[in-house]
Amino acid sequence: MSNKVTIRQIADQFGVSVSTVSLALNNKPGVSDVLRAKIRSAAKDAGYSVKASPTAVHHEKLNTLGLLVKTEPGLLPTSNPFYSRVIAGVDEACKDLGLNLLFSMLPVDEHNRPQKLPPFIQDSMVDGFLMVGAFLDETISSILDEWTVPIVLVDGYSDTERYDMVVSDNFGASYQAVEYLIGLGHKHIAMIGGEPDCYPSLRDRRNGYTRAIKDNELDSLYYANFNITRSQGEAEITSLLQNNPQITALFAINDNVAVGAIRAVQGMGLKVPGDVSIVGYDDTVLATTVSPALTTMHVDTIAMGQGAAHLVSLRMHRPDATRVTLVVHPTLIERGSVASPRI
Repeated sequence: MSNKVTIRQIADQFGVSVSTVSLALNNKPGVSDVLRAKIRSAAKDAGYSVKASPTAVHHEKLNTLGLLVKTEPGLLPTSNPFYSRVIAGVDEACKDLGLNLLFSMLPVDEHNRPQKLPPFIQDSMVDGFLMVGAFLDETISSILDEWTVPIVLVDGYSDTERYDMVVSDNFGASYQAVEYLIGLGHKHIAMIGGEPDCYPSLRDRRNGYTRAIKDNELDSLYYANFNITRSQGEAEITSLLQNNPQITALFAINDNVAVGAIRAVQGMGLKVPGDVSIVGYDDTVLATTVSPALTTMHVDTIAMGQGAAHLVSLRMHRPDATRVTLVVHPTLIERGSVASPRI
């Protein structure tokens, strides 16, 4: 026992005071969620008996559902056309199931990792909750493990395999979109938006593009890489087209990027779809307000919200059931932004 790590050593490890470590180990306020989880994890590894959360109680019945939707700096979740429809679907399902709905914004960083969890998680105000659009790393997961309510991720991901999920078939839908363009005769198709290490759903869309190009034995892959939380990528798209005038079609990682692409193409004096065809993804309200109207992959986000609420109910009644992933399959909606390439 003389070799046991001391509380002082744990405090020094994280550059905090002994009192801060004590607060974290005893679930007292005054410590951030992320730091609390790290301290508690280190203490457990060192062999300390860590006090369980006082709110880690078993909920017998699903009465109140918590909804956490990612929010980026300066934006509201309801301003995102994708997530606003998810919210609508959750609300509709809660009415059908007779549930109360408690909503909170979930601040995330540029990689969609939560920065702070809302108080209702720790105060036993909900019997289950949905987390929308966020990536849960081990630190956040360790915080959530202290509460025994069901958790479902919606367009959300984790580096663990402990959560039920509702996702879109991003890979398959992107593959379908690219094959659609190939079927019209396009041989030089670019992927615009996102980066190689972007959010998992976006990475799957990029991978679907890459696989479709390779499976159809086309000669070249083209990318305009940029962080879509910061930009619509007009400068990157313009540069791509200027350096590769053979490109006749663009597949955008989402509708917002597709709208930026239409502006970029038109700003170069080219026509959509006469010179460059453009396909988006999500089928948000932007798709029908831009000119020309956008051909895009429609994602039934209302169904995603509804399905997620029902998954929480299922998990409440069958807590030991195998982990469930509900996959929504997008469909192609043809509008005016695509045509066969000029010969």
